[in-house]
Amino acid sequence: MIELSFQSDLNISREALWTTVSTMRGVNAELRPLLRMTWPRRLNDYNLNEAPTGEVLFRSRLLLFGLLPVDLHSLILKEVRPGEGFVEESFSWTNRFWRHERTLEALDPGRCRLRDRLTFAPRLAPLRPLLRAFVNILFTHRHSVLRKRFG
Repeated sequence: MIELSFQSDLNISREALWTTVSTMRGVNAELRPLLRMTWPRRLNDYNLNEAPTGEVLFRSRLLLFGLLPVDLHSLILKEVRPGEGFVEESFSWTNRFWRHERTLEALDPGRCRLRDRLTFAPRLAPLRPLLRAFVNILFTHRHSVLRKRFG
């Protein structure tokens, strides 16, 4: 298993940040331009507050630079805590196990801390260093995007 953690203190309330990061449009805003996730059109205005847990919500093509398919991800939410975070336990072509725990913690009024903890297991051992490096770059980028946007 590979484990990585990321943390950012942001100048936005926990509730306001949740309305952004709990939508697929918000996810792709964090990922761009490195990666883009696809989702069914019926979920365009979907918020994680409405999501069922313990089942495949949808399958997403992961597109490197928004163009090149690099993975097929089956998204499964284990737990959703509206306004506070989620736990995703999914699988994909490249990872037999993927756990993404995102938590939002209120700090001062109008400020919050966002934490991402990732645990994943690549299907092929030789891909382990490459996937570790890529996920590290991707989540460093995601937090950089959030810090630029929310200070």
